[in-house]
Amino acid sequence: MNASKKIAVAGATGRLGRHVVDVLNEQGHEVVAFSRANGVDIETGVGLTEALAGVDVVIDASSTPSADQDVATAFFTAAARNLHEAGTRAGVERLVVVSIIGIDNTVSGYNAAKLAHEQELAKGPLPVQILRAAQFHELVEVMTQWGTQGEVAYLPNMRTQLVAARTVAEKLVELAVHPAPAATVGPFPEIAGPRPETMAGAAAVLIAQRGDAIRVKEVSDPANPDREQFEDGTLLPGSHATLAGPTFAEWVEATYPAVG
Repeated sequence: MNASKKIAVAGATGRLGRHVVDVLNEQGHEVVAFSRANGVDIETGVGLTEALAGVDVVIDASSTPSADQDVATAFFTAAARNLHEAGTRAGVERLVVVSIIGIDNTVSGYNAAKLAHEQELAKGPLPVQILRAAQFHELVEVMTQWGTQGEVAYLPNMRTQLVAARTVAEKLVELAVHPAPAATVGPFPEIAGPRPETMAGAAAVLIAQRGDAIRVKEVSDPANPDREQFEDGTLLPGSHATLAGPTFAEWVEATYPAVG
C-alpha cells in the first residue's frame, strides 16, 4: 500500500472524474474534489489556488461538453496554464492528465483540442505525466444520441479499442500515487480496452441491449480532415499500452438492464 497522499481532482463530477474520486477514496487518500459546481473554475482560475493548498498531486480529468475545436482548445489551454500557475504557487509536485491515443497528427475537432492541451502542458513549470486513453465505453451512448435521426443512428466509420472510464481512472490514480519516473523518454503511457471495436459495432451492441427500435448505419465523412485517422487504426493503442477490461459487451451487460 502506497503512503496516503493529498490529491486534487479537477473535473471531479464528470464522466471520468467521479471514478477517479471513488478510486482515491477506496485507497484511503485525502481527496480534494473540485469542479465548477463547487466554485473552482480551472478555465478562469477562480478558486484554484485555494483549492490546491497542501495538495501533492493534481489529476486533471476535466473536459468540456463542446466538440467545437475552438471552444475546446480555449478551455484546455487555459486550464493547462492555470493549473501550472496555481499549482506552482501552492507547491504541487506534479500534474497527471488524461489525453487521447493516436492524436499526434490530428488537425480538427476535439482531438485537435486535446493535442493543443498536451502542447500547452509541456510549456509549464510543473512536471506533467500524460496518460493517453482510448475512447470511453460511455462515449458510445453519446455518439449514438448525436447521430440518431428518426429510426437510424448514423455512426462514424471509426476503429477504436474502447475502455471503461473506471479503468482509466484506476490507471490515473496508479500514476499519481507512485513516484514519477526519473526520465520521460519514449511514448506516452496508454490505456485501452481488451480488444479492437468499431464505433458502429459498439452502438449496435448497446442498442440491442436496451431494446431500442433503431438500426445502426456506419458512415464515412469525406469532409472530416481526420477521417483517415478514424478509419485506418491510428486511434488503436500501441504495443506498449496497458490493456484492461471489461470489454464493451461486458460493460453494457453490467450497466444496462436487459429488456424483456
